[in-house]
Amino acid sequence: MLKLNINRFGEYEFEDGITIKDVITALEGEGKKVKNVIGGVLNGKIIDVHTPIREGGELRFLTKKDPESLELLRHSLAHIMAQALKELYGDKNVHLGIGPTTENGFYYDVEIEGKRLTEEDLPVIEEKMREIINRNCPVERKEIPREEAIKLFENKKEIYKIDIIKHQIPEGEPISVYTQCDFVDLCRGPHIPSTGEAGAFKLTSLAGAYWRGKEGNPMLQRIYGVAFWTEKELKKYLNMLEEAKKRDHRKLGKELELFLITEDIGGGLALWLPKGAVIRNQIENAWKEEHIKRGYQLVYTPHVGKEQLWKTSGHVDFYRENMFPEMQIEEEGYFVKPMNCPFHVEIYKSKQRSYKELPIRLAELGTVYRYERSGVLHGLMRVRGFTQDDAHIICREDQVEEEIKGVLQLILDTLRSYGFDEFQIFLSTRPEKSVGDDKMWEVATDSLRKAIESVGLDYEIDEGGGAFYGPKIDVKIKDAIGRMWQCSTVQFDFNLPERFDMYYIGEDNQRHRPYMIHRAIFGSIERFIGVLLEHYAGQLPLWLSPVQAKIIPIADTHIPYAKEVEKKLKDAGIRVEVDERNERMNKKIRDAELQKIPYMLVVGDKEAESNTVAVRTKKKGNVGSVPVEEFIQKAKRIIEEKSLEL
Repeated sequence: MLKLNINRFGEYEFEDGITIKDVITALEGEGKKVKNVIGGVLNGKIIDVHTPIREGGELRFLTKKDPESLELLRHSLAHIMAQALKELYGDKNVHLGIGPTTENGFYYDVEIEGKRLTEEDLPVIEEKMREIINRNCPVERKEIPREEAIKLFENKKEIYKIDIIKHQIPEGEPISVYTQCDFVDLCRGPHIPSTGEAGAFKLTSLAGAYWRGKEGNPMLQRIYGVAFWTEKELKKYLNMLEEAKKRDHRKLGKELELFLITEDIGGGLALWLPKGAVIRNQIENAWKEEHIKRGYQLVYTPHVGKEQLWKTSGHVDFYRENMFPEMQIEEEGYFVKPMNCPFHVEIYKSKQRSYKELPIRLAELGTVYRYERSGVLHGLMRVRGFTQDDAHIICREDQVEEEIKGVLQLILDTLRSYGFDEFQIFLSTRPEKSVGDDKMWEVATDSLRKAIESVGLDYEIDEGGGAFYGPKIDVKIKDAIGRMWQCSTVQFDFNLPERFDMYYIGEDNQRHRPYMIHRAIFGSIERFIGVLLEHYAGQLPLWLSPVQAKIIPIADTHIPYAKEVEKKLKDAGIRVEVDERNERMNKKIRDAELQKIPYMLVVGDKEAESNTVAVRTKKKGNVGSVPVEEFIQKAKRIIEEKSLEL
């Protein structure tokens, strides 16, 4: 027997293996009203109405109004899509891989004999999916013996399902299959009770995906879809996707001449063009100034390190598949660095440290290199070489709380200065397997919690979601079109201080192990610039704009005056260009707008005579003529204040 505390209904005892469907029947037998249940959450885990319950605890029913219910919808639509493919192209011709949910939808990796899907096939598949939904097929779950499962999928020529059973499901673990109409699939669930419960969806794109993500394995086709309960929600999301296409930082990077990624250099390795380098330089300079102001010491470390360093840190044993191959130099192994941490540890250990020196805050804009598979590379968002805005704080136990508060405040102040003011904060706690003693985990986790609460922001706790070497805070930011981006991280590390035998001499003249905190505000400079470009649709704030003002002479006779104005602006530190092309004024204005230049300064006879400029912005249009010095003072103030408005 097991006890379930059912939300709104109280505590009940049931036989082991009961399902939510059985629980509802029992409650209705007592005259209770249970409506519109499509699944449940058992001890924090989403389950469907068919899943056997084998542990007691907290059970909450799910309806379509609950956000967690989208997991059931999206998982079920992956199955409905797989069924549609089978019916369209033949049961034994379609070989199914995996079909999980994504943040806003689902995908399925498939191989179809004699057929390579194109974008034109997606509407046909959608139509077949709607037909299956209209059939309202009941969804049923069944657990079967291992050998029976292998035989079932051998008969269906499901080579990838057999691979999953043989190599990914441990011996003795239950094997479950789900059926709907005549379709059967290997799956853990959860699913909606019937296909007729499915909501609004759209298939969006196709991509290639190696089986199990390993090069050398067969390349399958990944079909992506998005799904919501209502057409209204779906339409809103699709509109956002359209807006996202316009804001794609890869497109903007090319149009605005900011960065290049070429096959001649290598995938995931960005070349910063002069205009992009201006943006990056402004961000890095502001970062350095703020860190120095807050007591950080800037350091520089090499791009490579000896093999032994990475063995001591644990990277060779636990992270090697993400590292570039080893180099041999004078019969010694070297690796390009995937992280900056071991170098900062060596700087700390360069001399004996006293408790009076702590905290020590070491910061670096350190470029690191990680082997990312070619299939996941994406502009500046996912690269192989990137610059972390890295810092490591080494401190005493009594300093931990204040240090974390300082870090979190720095994160929020910095992100707000770039125009982000909506955040999601997650506190990840100790996992089952971890290093470090109980006291260290307690101090660290409590300090993270208090820091979040001190800034007055809501947060979610990810129980057991911390790394094995310490708890952490993750901060996500919301952009102009509602997307959330993972950005800042504050991570405790109880592992490296042990591995590198870090210590300080305490007031008692004894050795003590310090606390070590990793933290990054942007995560990586490359990715953050990509997010900024999409957030602002390329129209960056004045202080970040590569060209802050374009002077547009009405005719060639006005070029000398334009040059005079240019010199005055340059002398004041404003980034400015004169458009001397033999083009009409309106074309020059339009081109400046396309280049996302904040100010267009039109000059003609009137402006030359009165020592003024006619100011235009894309948002406000012509805002009138002002004296050159007045414009300079206004622009300098906006730049110095890093204002987001012109």
